[in-house]
Amino acid sequence: MSTSSPTSAFRTPAPGTSASLTPVFVRLKLSLLRNGLRQSSGRKAAYISSVVVTLLFAALQLIGLIALRGNEHAASVVVLLTAVLALGWAVMPLFFPSGDETLDPTRLVMLPLRPHSLVRALLAASLVGIGPLFTLCLAVGSAFAVTHGGVGVGVAVIAVPLTLLVCVALARAVAAANIRLLTSRKGRDLAVLSGLVIAIGIQVVNFGAQRLGDAGGLSTLDPVASVVRWIPPASAIGAADSASEGAYAVAAGQLALSAVALFLLLYSWQHSLTKLMTAPDGSTLAAASEPTRKESASSFHHLLPEGRTGTVMQRSLRYVWRDPKTKAAWVTALAIGLIVPLFNALQGTGSVYFACFAAGMLGIQMYNQFGQDTSAFWMVALTISSTKDAYVELRARALALLVITLPYTALVTVLTASLLGNWKALPEVLGLSFALLGAMLATGAVASARFPYSIPQDSAYKNVAPGQGGLAWISIFGGMISAAVLCAPVIALTIWLHAANAGQSALWLLLPLGAAYGLLIGWAGVRVAAPQTANRLPEILAAVSKG
Repeated sequence: MSTSSPTSAFRTPAPGTSASLTPVFVRLKLSLLRNGLRQSSGRKAAYISSVVVTLLFAALQLIGLIALRGNEHAASVVVLLTAVLALGWAVMPLFFPSGDETLDPTRLVMLPLRPHSLVRALLAASLVGIGPLFTLCLAVGSAFAVTHGGVGVGVAVIAVPLTLLVCVALARAVAAANIRLLTSRKGRDLAVLSGLVIAIGIQVVNFGAQRLGDAGGLSTLDPVASVVRWIPPASAIGAADSASEGAYAVAAGQLALSAVALFLLLYSWQHSLTKLMTAPDGSTLAAASEPTRKESASSFHHLLPEGRTGTVMQRSLRYVWRDPKTKAAWVTALAIGLIVPLFNALQGTGSVYFACFAAGMLGIQMYNQFGQDTSAFWMVALTISSTKDAYVELRARALALLVITLPYTALVTVLTASLLGNWKALPEVLGLSFALLGAMLATGAVASARFPYSIPQDSAYKNVAPGQGGLAWISIFGGMISAAVLCAPVIALTIWLHAANAGQSALWLLLPLGAAYGLLIGWAGVRVAAPQTANRLPEILAAVSKG
């Protein structure tokens, strides 16, 4: 009994003809799915569980859309839902490049296949999977919610498959246009940052839901939907609604827009395939901009202090830009630190003190400084032979963080104050933010020396090595509590000045006092952490190299 493989699907007569190529690629997709499930029982269980959850969610969405039938705002809901669904298909290849092996057409460049035949075959193969089934369920439910009359049903019969094809072709066109990126280190960076997109998306959905509730319900969607209903593939669902209302010319125009979009996407996809199969890979050619990058890096280095301090700062900042895990942590902190205060300010329920959240999110980046180096920390350890070396190392890492955190904290505070119109509170909030930032730098330096842990590099979703979860909790949450305690004097002074009805001139003193206190407490924390780092180098090296 033989086991089929993906390449065995090509062993059919006359594979070059489009008539036989399409079923071959469909069998290839099925073989990839089947052989993937045979790798382990855990993968099979995860796949089956995901199928069950997806189908259950699709069924609930379908029931909800059916229940929406007859509602005066049903068209607005389904049009926007289709647009969001298409947006998901567009970004899916960028953030989950390894989710489907057939997304990489470079694996087929050595086969005698023509791009126009390959496009049809890959399009048919793309319709096999959980995603297309989920999309089909939503498209059917959306069309059912707005369709009335014989003409409307006829347009809906065309609109539903057209919507599905546009979504799938959009994903394929985006993947083919960016395949060089998706198979590179930058592509892996995008995969690591997918969690950030999900987090931001949740905040946006939450904000939108609250705005809907405050503004009077679904009627607020109508102005946006009136524009989106002309954007493919939402225009296909909009055509079903227009035909049901008797606007046949409008329906024809909306349906034609989706058809034209499908044609353009297929043409773009075919053009990308042709380029991939005939043009050399840019990674094999000499990079013409390399001298420019070296010059820019050199000029940036001149802006930093001389000696070990500048070298360590440059290394730390390069980690932020180049290392996927470090970059993901920083971008997440920057985004969430901005979203929380601004979204609360936009809702009218926030406070200018929410801007301190930005300083807290960025201060966390000081924790586990040596774990970010992973096993490469041994090269750093070789350069630390005294408490002074450890002090300079920790001080330079803190200064590298301040290069980003100080202007960012000030920017978030100013934006929050402007949205709330509370400029009087700006100096005291800035003073509190700077004090909190200094306290977190201090506790982060001590935590890095006392509770280091390894950050696995083989997984985009694991930030702590197995068995070190307790160290991570103690390091981060213990340090955050300690930082709050260290900030108590500045917080108490702020409360006392408000309770005593002090004037604005007195509150302005909180800005220089908070900045000076943050500087002092940050310096003290680095001083305390330096001898601990120098004395515990073997333990730190063993801890950060575990993963």
